[in-house]
Amino acid sequence: MKKRMGRRLVSLMLLVMTSGALMGQSSAFQAGKSLDLQTAVLRALQQEYVDPIAIDTLVFEGINAILSTLDPYTLFFPEEQEENIEMMTSGNYGGVGAIIRKTPDNWVMILEPYLGSPAVKVGLEPGDILLEVAGTPTNEMTVSECSSKMRGQPGTSLQLLVKKTRSGDTLSIDLTREIVHISGVVYAGIIRDSIGYVQLSDFTRGAAQEVRRELIAMEQTGRLKQVVLDLRGNGGGLLTEAVDLVSLFVPQGTHVLYTQGRSPESRKDSYTQNEPWNTDIPVMVLINSSTASSSEIVAGALQDLDRGVIAGTRSYGKGLIQSFRGLGYDASLKLTVGKYYTPSGRCVQAIDYRARKEVGSLNQLPDSLRQVYKTRSGRVVYGGGGITPDLAVESEYYNRPLVALIYSGILDDYAVQYYRDHVQVPEAVAINLTDIEYLDFVNFAAAKDFDHRTEALVDLEKLIEVAKQEGTYDMHAALYEALQQALTQDKQTYLTKNKAIIKPLLEREIAVAYYFSRGGAARGLLDDRQLYEAIDRWDEVSLSPLL
Repeated sequence: MKKRMGRRLVSLMLLVMTSGALMGQSSAFQAGKSLDLQTAVLRALQQEYVDPIAIDTLVFEGINAILSTLDPYTLFFPEEQEENIEMMTSGNYGGVGAIIRKTPDNWVMILEPYLGSPAVKVGLEPGDILLEVAGTPTNEMTVSECSSKMRGQPGTSLQLLVKKTRSGDTLSIDLTREIVHISGVVYAGIIRDSIGYVQLSDFTRGAAQEVRRELIAMEQTGRLKQVVLDLRGNGGGLLTEAVDLVSLFVPQGTHVLYTQGRSPESRKDSYTQNEPWNTDIPVMVLINSSTASSSEIVAGALQDLDRGVIAGTRSYGKGLIQSFRGLGYDASLKLTVGKYYTPSGRCVQAIDYRARKEVGSLNQLPDSLRQVYKTRSGRVVYGGGGITPDLAVESEYYNRPLVALIYSGILDDYAVQYYRDHVQVPEAVAINLTDIEYLDFVNFAAAKDFDHRTEALVDLEKLIEVAKQEGTYDMHAALYEALQQALTQDKQTYLTKNKAIIKPLLEREIAVAYYFSRGGAARGLLDDRQLYEAIDRWDEVSLSPLL
C-alpha cells in the first residue's frame, strides 16, 4: 500500500513538473514566435513596400503602442531622450536654465529663467525674445526643437541672438552651458512665527537632504515648534528619496514600506538608514489629488506610524513602482516592476490597469471595497484609492473660466508685460496690484482668446444640441434663449466679478518674474486658504490611541 502511494506521489510530482515545463516552453515559444513574425513583417516592409520607410520610426511607434496597453508609467526612451532620464531622476541637465514659450508671431520668448542659471548669468530676462539659437531662427523651430538646441554638454558654447524686452536692443550673446539643477524645494521658511514650512515639488536625487538643510536652518533660529511638509501637486520621483525624507522624523531603522513584484521572492523591505533630524516635533503633511507615488509613500508612512497629521484632500492613488532598464543602443525602458505597501500593509493603487472594461475605460476601486488597515496606535486607515487625509480640508475651487484663463498663459503674458514696464517692485510678499493696475489686466486679458463660458452655460449648450436632435427645441426656444442669455457674460464682467481669486494668482506670477519661483511661492502663501485652515484645525486630530 505504501509503495503504491509512493508511486502515485512520484507520478503526481512528475506530472506537475512536466506541466510546468510545458507551460514555460509554451510561453517561450509564443514569445519567440511573436518576435519572429515581427522581424518578418519589418523585413518585408523594408524590402518591398512601395514607398521608402523609416524602419526605426516604425519600430518606436510599435513599441509605444505595445506599452500603451499596459499602464501610463511604462515608457520607452530612445537614445535621443537620454537627457530626459537624467533630469527625471536627478533634476539636473546640461543647458541654459530657462522656461521658454512661443509668442503669437511665432518667435521663442524667455518666460522664466532659473535662479543662478547660465541664462541669468548672461542677463536673460522674462520677455526677452530669442531670435536665433545656434544660428537657426526660432520662428522656424518648435519649442521642443529650440529646447533641444539649447541643451548640451556643460562647458560648451551656445550662440544666441536676443531682442531685449525692456530696451528693444538686439544683442549677440555667447552663453556657456552648465549643469542646471532644478531644486525640489520650491520654498522653505517660517510662517506664523514658529511653523516651519517646506514646499517640495518632486523627489529627485538629493531632495531629502535639501529638506534636512532647510529644517536645520529654521531650527537654528530658535523659533521652530511645528513643521508643515507641503506635497500638494508633488507627482513623486525616487523611492529612496521618499524613504530618506521619512527618516528625518522617525528613529533610524524604522520600517517605511515594502515593494512586491510578480514573484513572492521579489519582496524588498525598506528601512530608514539615516539618523533622524527630529522625532518629536509635530508634523503635518499637506496632500491633494495631484499628490502621487513617492509623495504618497511619505504621507502613508507618516500616517501609519502616527508620526504626522495628513491634511487636505485625497491623494492620487499611484501604488506602482518603476525601474529603468537599459536596452542597448543607449535606449532605456522605464518599467513597472511592482507595487509598494506602507507599514500597515496597504497599497494605495487606485486603478487596476489589468481590468480594462473597454478601450479607454479603466476600473477604479470603489470606496465601498477599500480595505481597512490600522496605524501603529490602532487608528483606521484605508488601502486603495490613494491616501485619505486625517483632516479633510478642501482646496480653493477654480471655476471653469479660471482654469481656462490659467492654461491659456494669459497670466504669464501679463506678468512679462508688467516686468517690462516696471523696473522695480517691492519684495515678493509685498506685491499688491492697485485697482487701476488690475483694470489694466482686465483690458489686457479681455482682448485675448480664452474660453470664459461657465460650466452651466456649457451644459446648457449641450442640452440645446440634444433638444435640436430630438426635435423638441422649437417648442421651448424662448426659454432656452432666455437661459442662454442669462448665463452668458462678457470677459470684462467675468474678470471683474472674480477679482478676489484672480488677483492673487496674477500677483504670484508677477513675483515669479522678478524673484523666480521661490518668490512666487512666497507670494502665493499669503492667500493659501487651505494651508492656514489646516493649521488652524491641527489640534482636531489626535495621533494617540483612544484610552
